Amino acid sequence: MDKKSYNRYFIPCIAALGGLLFGFDIGIISGTIPFIQPYFGWSNLELGWGVSSILLGAIAGAIVSGIFTEKYGRKRLLVFIALTFAVSSIITAVTSQSHIFIMARFLGGLAVGSTSVLVPMYIAEITAPGKRGMFVSIYQLAIVAGILTSYIVNFLLHDLDNNWRWMFATGVVPSVMFFTGLFFIPESPRWLYKAGRKEEALAVLGRVRDSKNIQGEILEIAESLKEDTKSVNFRELFRPDVRSAIFVGFFLAILVQVSGINTIIEYAPKILIASGVDISSALLQTSLIGLINFVFTFIAILLIDKVGRRVLYIAGSLGMTVSLVMLSFSFFLGFSSLFTLICIMLFIAFFASCIGPVFWTLVSEIFPNRIRGISVAFISFTQWIFNFVVVLLFPHFLSLIGGAGTFLFLAVMSFLQLLFTWLYVPETKGKSLEEIEKYWKTKQII
Repeated sequence: MDKKSYNRYFIPCIAALGGLLFGFDIGIISGTIPFIQPYFGWSNLELGWGVSSILLGAIAGAIVSGIFTEKYGRKRLLVFIALTFAVSSIITAVTSQSHIFIMARFLGGLAVGSTSVLVPMYIAEITAPGKRGMFVSIYQLAIVAGILTSYIVNFLLHDLDNNWRWMFATGVVPSVMFFTGLFFIPESPRWLYKAGRKEEALAVLGRVRDSKNIQGEILEIAESLKEDTKSVNFRELFRPDVRSAIFVGFFLAILVQVSGINTIIEYAPKILIASGVDISSALLQTSLIGLINFVFTFIAILLIDKVGRRVLYIAGSLGMTVSLVMLSFSFFLGFSSLFTLICIMLFIAFFASCIGPVFWTLVSEIFPNRIRGISVAFISFTQWIFNFVVVLLFPHFLSLIGGAGTFLFLAVMSFLQLLFTWLYVPETKGKSLEEIEKYWKTKQII
């Protein structure tokens, strides 16, 4: 493998390690719930607040990072994020006070939200069109690898004294890995060009592209940035040539959360305990769910640049709908905990192979170069808002209306996701970011 080929894989894969932190911080809380709820004396609503506080931080992180990345670039913010992850893990592990615990989770959320904006954006901006879907999917793979790692850590440490403290403390390890790797990757060429550093942009493209393609790509970037880029603000999101893309991204962001993925990721042990298994078995089965999530993400990596984004999203939404209906009936009819586990694994398999990687790929590629930073931030902000609401209220509604009603509602949301994709989401497979930008200028949805 020559140096350019090596860089084409090495650089986006290092950036994708941000997903490992994202997944670990989101997933680690699931195994600590049976221990931190009695430790802090939380009610179900207080538990929902304790778990979802990271998501409130993610809301803030998503919007703030979108503003700062336009000024300071992608790479510098990612270095700061890696340090923030480490600090959050340490504080969460050592505190004995509920409010400090929640503040530390909020701090971790700032990093999670920022990662969700910056990493897929960076990968989309540095990879070639034919490989973009695969590499953004590798970011999603890193997220689910982080989730799986957190589940395994939870299971291995659950018998220790102060187990939940050790669970949180292990988050320092992936933080250091990501921090170290960032020193070996360049800044985004599109951000460099936008910032007026054209020679540096050319040099970065020279590391990852064939020489014959560089000038053509630079001309496309220049054309997409020919308007003044210093006046970019949130009013730009409502321009006629942009708002259709914002409309699609906005509703995809809502539906990806209200269809229930993070209720499973963060409350899997609680759901399994409600179905009749003990804590140890619930944590072991949660690790199996994490493994399914990890393995099936490879399907998306293999298919996203061949089958396309739209087909995968429709198929995944249908599979999630059926799985959630089955899970609802499982609770309603009192089926065995094994059947409940199978339904959850099916749901996770469809999400991992069709929805998770495709969502982040679409978000990273459907917006114009000129306003990609604030556009991705706005969409990420939206999905974190709804993630927060769903995770906050899930324990309460699971107790109030039971698993049957809760999962039936999520099934309806998954079906709405299918309909929306069928009606409004375009295929972006194989298109350059600039070609996708031109599409929205001719396609007015609203």
